[in-house]
Amino acid sequence: MKIINNLKEIKEKIASGEALIFYFSSKSCSVCQVLKPKIEQEIEKNFKKIDSYEIKSDENLDISSYFGVFQAPTILFYLDSKEFLREGRNISIGAFLDAIKRPYEMFYGE
Repeated sequence: MKIINNLKEIKEKIASGEALIFYFSSKSCSVCQVLKPKIEQEIEKNFKKIDSYEIKSDENLDISSYFGVFQAPTILFYLDSKEFLREGRNISIGAFLDAIKRPYEMFYGE
């Protein structure tokens, strides 16, 4: 996961229409630290065309408020320049992966 902290750059990535994941984390969030590597591993293994980015909520309050993210962790999945899925706090990795699998396959024809 690449760290991103520029709202303009985030908007440009969304406008590209590609599949994106934005992972909002916080320094004080122990769940964020445990969940991030698991999500990264599964995305890299199963969804090779998804670009994933980490946004540190506590350091980027303007970005967090722009996206309406007020808890960590929160994961946003974008496809075709639209927010497709939003998961927060108590995230089931299996349920999250299942939720993005079908639209991802339809979009990329895999």
